[in-house]
Amino acid sequence: MGATMPLGVFEEPESWRVPPFKSQLLKWIGNKQRFAHHIVSYFPPRYGTYYEPFLGSASVLATLAPAHAIGSDLFRPLTEIWQTLHRSPETLLQWYTERRALMMSGEKVAQYEKIKASYNAGPNAADLLFLCRSCYGGVVRFRKGDGHMSTRCGVHTPIPTATFAQRVREWSHRTAGTTFLLADFEEAMSMAKAGDLVYCDPPYTDTQTILYGAQSFSLVRLFQVIGECKSRGVKVALSLDGTKRSGEKICTLAAPDGLFEQEARVHCGRSMLRRFQMGGQSLEGEVVADRLLLTYRDAND
Repeated sequence: MGATMPLGVFEEPESWRVPPFKSQLLKWIGNKQRFAHHIVSYFPPRYGTYYEPFLGSASVLATLAPAHAIGSDLFRPLTEIWQTLHRSPETLLQWYTERRALMMSGEKVAQYEKIKASYNAGPNAADLLFLCRSCYGGVVRFRKGDGHMSTRCGVHTPIPTATFAQRVREWSHRTAGTTFLLADFEEAMSMAKAGDLVYCDPPYTDTQTILYGAQSFSLVRLFQVIGECKSRGVKVALSLDGTKRSGEKICTLAAPDGLFEQEARVHCGRSMLRRFQMGGQSLEGEVVADRLLLTYRDAND
């Protein structure tokens, strides 16, 4: 892997904009809901099938709302949430409704811990759906030793069932053209053909070693797969660690020479992971900016 060649840094293109989509279905670490429309503005306006192989909260997918898409993730309970949204949105609403009623029926933290214990006894989509909406800051994290979710209860009250029902309807509509797969990123990206578009939002290599799957993720392997996609005529956009702590720390990650043609800087606001780690202290000095690397030269190409 060679040193990164200087890339052209460009501003958001005027000719390709989508409106923000602020209705969040899942809370998830690294969620890009608030600035997903900025990321999408760098996508080519014409493409075949859209692929998102590190699906997470699917915020970019839902903002783009493509006609044809493949959304995938290697984390089974998370993937099953998205598959259930596609197959039976009413079941998704029922999962949330039942667990919210349980939480509101007694002492909130104690009820949350019961739901978390149920998940840890047998990881499942129904419990995870509610936990990610009720845990502290949406920081869904797991212990490396046994895989158990360890995040404490959030201080907020989970959104009302009626509000969640509206979001389920919105997200079901915006992802209607998407097939959700349980798959490794390499398997999913191997399906992309010339003219297709892939957006990669892998675990932050600098800060997310405590999160699911991050321990085994290989950035080198991802670069290799992106190169293979590029050689087939597939366009790839990659979000990668940029700066942390108001720019005091720059995450330098070298990409192979010639792999990327353009780079943009997307400001992500305050780090919720750092808020969790700092016990809710002020995050004025914890601003995050991601690098958005593109294998293509012109968003209007």
